[in-house]
Amino acid sequence: MRILVVNPNTTASMTATIDYAARSVAAAGTEIVTLNPDKGPVSIESQYDSAYCVPGLLELIRAGEASGFDGYVIACFRDPGLEAAREIASGPVVGIAEAAMHAASLVASGFTIISTLPRSIPVQYALARKYGFERHLKKVRAAGVPVLELEDPRSGAADKVKAEVEKAIAEDGAEAILLGCAGMVELARRLTEETGVPVLDGVTAAVKMVEALAGLGLKTSKACAYDYPRAKPYSGIFAAAAPGAKPANAAE
Repeated sequence: MRILVVNPNTTASMTATIDYAARSVAAAGTEIVTLNPDKGPVSIESQYDSAYCVPGLLELIRAGEASGFDGYVIACFRDPGLEAAREIASGPVVGIAEAAMHAASLVASGFTIISTLPRSIPVQYALARKYGFERHLKKVRAAGVPVLELEDPRSGAADKVKAEVEKAIAEDGAEAILLGCAGMVELARRLTEETGVPVLDGVTAAVKMVEALAGLGLKTSKACAYDYPRAKPYSGIFAAAAPGAKPANAAE
């Protein structure tokens, strides 16, 4: 089985961290390839960033289809471009926020999300509503750290995240914690051990979900919503991204 993990930002060091986490949980026989686009934002902290990361993300998914990957992980807790990726992918595509919420709901009656900056708070509430986990969500908290500070061990970002985790357990009654940024992936295991509460990162959860779905032989449904885009020309700098004919083996 081959899984493509896409970090939608262009920071290679974060891609390497995500790759290490994904490989650490992959089953024997699963090949993990982790890539980031060569164009777009260095971090994703706003709706504007999210919009501009999507073309590069979809470019990698299209290339992944040509290379025969069995499934895909979108490694950003905003799950940018998820539905569009499902339209062009034959195998399952899982976003890390979606995966983390599903996993947490199976091991706890309620969870809190620890995000980076305050502006991410309404985004995470909206995703919980969209995915049907609003009743499981206790609260969304922001650690007040820019994404790239998570890459710097001298920034104090890890301590700020831990402080919010402890508040979530004590004040929110959270029985599980979701780390709301792929850049926090290295903290999950340590914080689980230190707090005694399941602390989940979405990258590892998403990898295991893609393994399970692909292992069951499940593909992305092309019956309606996630059908391949209709062939049509695109203009200007997006001309090369224009959707072409359906794959020969695609259902009509």
